[in-house]
Amino acid sequence: MTTALITGSTAGIGAAFARRLAADGHDLVLVARDTKRLREQATDLHDRHGVEVEVLTADLAADDGIEAVADRLRARKKPVDLLVNNAGFGNKGRFLEVPMADELRMLKVHCEAVLRLTAAAVEQMRERGRGGVVNVASVAAFVPRGTYGASKAWVVQFTQGAARDLAGSGVRLMALCPGFVRTEFHQRAGMRTDNIPNWMWLDADKLVAAALADFARGRTLSIPDPRYKALMGLVKVAPRGLLGGITSRTGRKYGPQ
Repeated sequence: MTTALITGSTAGIGAAFARRLAADGHDLVLVARDTKRLREQATDLHDRHGVEVEVLTADLAADDGIEAVADRLRARKKPVDLLVNNAGFGNKGRFLEVPMADELRMLKVHCEAVLRLTAAAVEQMRERGRGGVVNVASVAAFVPRGTYGASKAWVVQFTQGAARDLAGSGVRLMALCPGFVRTEFHQRAGMRTDNIPNWMWLDADKLVAAALADFARGRTLSIPDPRYKALMGLVKVAPRGLLGGITSRTGRKYGPQ
């Protein structure tokens, strides 16, 4: 029986990872800010799948929250075999319209927390010669889309670089880059979703199944849908100036800035 720790576990992609991993027989450590929702989620997963589920209330925008999760990842008793760094959020507004405190909070959660938690997990995994980390990024990592896209681009570059450094250690790392997923993400950020075309939406459970299949194949980058794979292929060949204008207009219409 292995143990997986998931940040941002109570909704969206994190909740889908929790459902799938519990169904596969993994014990869980669930991390989020809402203790009540964590406990309800833990009870449901335990009752459905008979796995052990710990809850850890932590705000990854704060140093003490990051350190609390890092301490659990360093624990030698019931060690964590898979870390899913999923916690994240979006800000509504263009650059300079978003308060600087909110921009810095995003970088804290998307970059600093991912760095510190990955390091804490991998240190123990490398000693055991096995383990894995999935860092949830976004297809926004591949287009010029302000702080959100920049933070997710950092996640992709960091993850793939660390994966190369750890090659042969038995520890695998993968950056997961989904597109639009039906979660609480946009609602929490106060963003409209009724103007997003239906074809762009992904199902969280199917996304997680595809991501775990890519992880099992040893991939360091997962774009888990043919539609978004095709879009990202076009992004690679599009002129950067043209791409910047298109993504700026599209981002203001559909996504986080």
